[in-house]
Amino acid sequence: MEFNKDKNFEMEAEVLKVLGHPIRLKIVAGLCSQECNVKHIWECLGLPQATVSQHLALLKNKGIIEGKRDGVEVHYSVVHPLAKKIVSLLV
Repeated sequence: MEFNKDKNFEMEAEVLKVLGHPIRLKIVAGLCSQECNVKHIWECLGLPQATVSQHLALLKNKGIIEGKRDGVEVHYSVVHPLAKKIVSLLV
């Protein structure tokens, strides 16, 4: 086996850190199968809206998900290819 000394894996490590939390991993796994608004997400997870919103904000800031406004609702989806690939390997 050879190691690629030129690749630093910073981006990959950052994605793994963000997905390392069980709630965020559940959110991303769910969003890989369908777009959802925050209300649907917190209802499915049985968590307070504030908790889900904090996790969504972190996922959005790290570029893993993005939200699209539809009237007063925001529908979230996974946009980061590595996050999609990681979740597909886990589920």
